[in-house]
Amino acid sequence: MSEARPKGGPLSIMYFIYVLQSLKDQRTYVGYTDNVERRFIQHNSGYVRSTKHRIPFKLLFTENFLTSAEVKKRELYWKSGAGRRKLKDYFQKGC
Repeated sequence: MSEARPKGGPLSIMYFIYVLQSLKDQRTYVGYTDNVERRFIQHNSGYVRSTKHRIPFKLLFTENFLTSAEVKKRELYWKSGAGRRKLKDYFQKGC
């Protein structure tokens, strides 16, 4: 047996929304993953096509969710106009 599971249930996977800020141009990037540390390394190593020209990054913010449906819905919100405005206000006020 490789990993313990709750009786009768699947392994629980946690999903995360993350917000990165480019130290090059100060712009933000929003994404989701099941492993924030791995994904952050991928972004800063240039393995992500959409961000490789903007490295290095710092991690500003994370949120965690129990289902992929929840995390995808939240990612769409943060990438919307209202979500971007809220992020901008949030970080300008110093969290």
